[in-house]
Amino acid sequence: MFGSWLLPVTIVIPLIGAIVLCARPFRGNLRLVRVVTCAFVALTALAVLGVAVSGDQGIAIFELLPKVPLYFRADGPALLFAVLTVAMWLCSTLFACEYMRHETRERRYCCFSLLALGALMGVSFSGNCVTTYLFYEMMTLASFPLVMHEQTKEAVSAGMTYLYYSLAGAFLGLVGIFFMYSYAADRTADGGILAYVPGGFLRADLSGAQKSGLLVVVFLMLVGFGSKVGMYPLHGWLPKAHPVAPSPASALLSGNITKMGILFVFRTVYYMVGPEFLRGTWVQNALLGLSLFTVFLGSMMAFREKVFKKRLAYSTVSQTSYILTGLYLLAPAAAVGALLHVVFHSVVKNLLFLCAGAVIYRTGRRKVAELKGIGHKMPVTMTCFTVGGLALVGIPPLAGFVSKWYLASGALDSKLAGWMYAVPVVLLISALLTAGYLLTVSADAFFTPEAEKHAKPDVATAAEEETAAEPDAAATVQEPKTEEISEVGWRMRIPLIVLACASIVFGIFPGFLTEFFEKIVSAVL
Repeated sequence: MFGSWLLPVTIVIPLIGAIVLCARPFRGNLRLVRVVTCAFVALTALAVLGVAVSGDQGIAIFELLPKVPLYFRADGPALLFAVLTVAMWLCSTLFACEYMRHETRERRYCCFSLLALGALMGVSFSGNCVTTYLFYEMMTLASFPLVMHEQTKEAVSAGMTYLYYSLAGAFLGLVGIFFMYSYAADRTADGGILAYVPGGFLRADLSGAQKSGLLVVVFLMLVGFGSKVGMYPLHGWLPKAHPVAPSPASALLSGNITKMGILFVFRTVYYMVGPEFLRGTWVQNALLGLSLFTVFLGSMMAFREKVFKKRLAYSTVSQTSYILTGLYLLAPAAAVGALLHVVFHSVVKNLLFLCAGAVIYRTGRRKVAELKGIGHKMPVTMTCFTVGGLALVGIPPLAGFVSKWYLASGALDSKLAGWMYAVPVVLLISALLTAGYLLTVSADAFFTPEAEKHAKPDVATAAEEETAAEPDAAATVQEPKTEEISEVGWRMRIPLIVLACASIVFGIFPGFLTEFFEKIVSAVL
């Protein structure tokens, strides 16, 4: 029973942290803000660990609608996404303790970061689709200020674009939930009639006309949830948001917030309508076509892109659609590969965006052409970037190879006419393009002369604005060195090294993850 009460505690802890940071003693005391933020993220991690140890439990808080309570449950998918989220949040928060010193309004950033963490915990542990939807919308409202943090014209525009895309996609999902409520089997369960059930909760007596109409609804739902993931045609917010957001926020947007869209897709396909409802239908073929097209489109756009973080954003568009492709194949091996890629992409993309942030923090350089020779000045950062690039390409024995192997073999096992060959071919082409847009950065960083000196960000101006906004901050604002390019401090290096090591370890020892995901998939397929 105690373990079940830890489920809402994982949400409440970061929310309390955000409220605490709004108190007057934290105004101007940025060192205390950083300590408290790290403490509340760590407490959330401990609560998630307690939930994991307690096992599969659920708790209904109160009734939202007739037979639909606010319900939380710690099943396999919930634990996967919750543990992954809080682990990446720990790395990003430690990195931000130094990175945000050259940004203004650091306290506000920490507040919204904690609010977003609480919302993501709610999405992860939701036990029915209405609870998921509530926290999914909260996540959007808590995270879009992170995109707008710099408050430039471009940042505000990107933040509003992210908000519009996310709300439009979620609205399509809400329409679908209305239909699910009408077509759900009348069951007695702690989570109500819309509680997630392996294989789906639809009534068995649906007529042919009802099934045809529901297929249209499900297609629109999944396209809507694809907006958060970055699937075509609702992918446009990603390349706008990442270049203007602070790098720690970009890492979380790409590595974790997109994964909440994937979790909602996974719940819809495997726990709401059921894979048998979609297998062989036009919806499955249409979704496979959209996801594969997005894989190729994202890779091509990343290959052509010259802005460093925007290149990584287009990479996210491509890589997250690997996961969607694996889920839509409705084959056991492909689904295992999709879940593996959830973990590996989150680790690697957090690593790559934090490396980009380290370079921007030290040099102010934001374009790929300006990174020539930077590896001689920042060897740890660029070595970690290279490890992440190799993992994303899928070079054995790094993490990305394992997930892509399962995705390709799952496509062949699916026996779907056309798709069983198209999926491996597109994945191979995308891997070659990924090597072209990531490994060339590493090659230029280590094997070409240093680029010409470029103007660094006006750190003094940023510090002055911070001091003006919070009068007591003068003693805690520190400037990075500007005379000579060098490695970043230990707070930024530790997350890079940890994530790079994880990219290697998960590739060499994937067995424990594979076994865990096979158990999840065997329950729904």
